[in-house]
Amino acid sequence: MKARLTIAALLAALLMLMQYRLWIAPDSLPQAWQLRKKVEAQQRENSRLELRNQNLDAEVRDLKQGHAAIEARARDELGMIKPGETFYQIIRPQPVQAPAKAKKPPR
Repeated sequence: MKARLTIAALLAALLMLMQYRLWIAPDSLPQAWQLRKKVEAQQRENSRLELRNQNLDAEVRDLKQGHAAIEARARDELGMIKPGETFYQIIRPQPVQAPAKAKKPPR
């Protein structure tokens, strides 16, 4: 009877030790799940940055190879026009706001 009780206590202690290692210790399941989430987030960030890099690379190639991209950039960012062209600037009127009513001072 005493041997069975000792074996049961030993097995219970072993089970507790294994549960500790599984849930609480370093390299436990919750930490592995957290690391997996971080890896997924980093992969999404890497994909986003890779797409941005591809766009920048394409823009650099366009600027090196053709004058059309340089001309478009000069027109958009610097407001430049070609000789002989007429520049038209359209100014949209601002909406008129009703004047705010003045508050009467307290007496």
